[in-house]
Amino acid sequence: MIEKSIFIMGILNNTPNSFYDGGFHAGEKALLAKAEKMISEGADIIDIGGFSTKPNCEIVSEAEERHRVIPLVRTIKNLFPDIMISVDTFRSNIAEASIEAGATIINDISGSQFDEKIIDVVARCKQVLYVMMHCAESIDKMHNMNHEGEDITEVVKRFFEEKLFLFQSKGIENKRIILDPGFGFGKTIPQNYQLLRYLNTFAKMGDTLAGLSRKSMIYKTLKITPQEALQGTVALNMIALMNGAKYLRVHDVKEAKEVVALYYAYENRNNE
Repeated sequence: MIEKSIFIMGILNNTPNSFYDGGFHAGEKALLAKAEKMISEGADIIDIGGFSTKPNCEIVSEAEERHRVIPLVRTIKNLFPDIMISVDTFRSNIAEASIEAGATIINDISGSQFDEKIIDVVARCKQVLYVMMHCAESIDKMHNMNHEGEDITEVVKRFFEEKLFLFQSKGIENKRIILDPGFGFGKTIPQNYQLLRYLNTFAKMGDTLAGLSRKSMIYKTLKITPQEALQGTVALNMIALMNGAKYLRVHDVKEAKEVVALYYAYENRNNE
């Protein structure tokens, strides 16, 4: 029996404009029903977001993000005390309030670039894990990076090396950091597939998260819509696991759970 080492992170967006599920679960009742469904299907983590970071996204005020996120964290923690809660934010104040409300993972798309004070929050809260995603240095550039002529794998690797050194200097151990190469954030479709192909490069540096769910690298390649991209997501999630991913961030938990079960069966070759 292989020890559990892969975690499914279910996406819960309290936003009106996320690229796939924006506005689908408006209101606390619908959001809680979605959380309960994901947990019943096998989610290990619920990742709560209040700020859509799709291309040309609206800049949500800190007050509005707090309003969307913090009460939801408290309620889910009260209703489902055993579930791990992640909060998708780059703001240090939201991160700190989320941890106080019960979150144990901070999922920062900017890798601390948009608000460096978030490092101090993570350093103080020693039970908290931190998802470090590769992204541009500012929110207005995050979908418009230009790495033409560069090896994108090396670009992301250097970013992680520099950030890991910075976090270590603040007393944050590598084992508390989850690396996310940032699929879909300022990369071309071929660059996204290169990062997936060489995901083991980052897996050698630490636990790695693959956030591939229904993204443009799937639906643009297949010439379909995000709503039609579940099968493509399943396929790429299996590739991610085979290339070393430990966390899958998904909209569709049941299907991701099946992918993980099949991956475990494939890896458990001692029974052959």
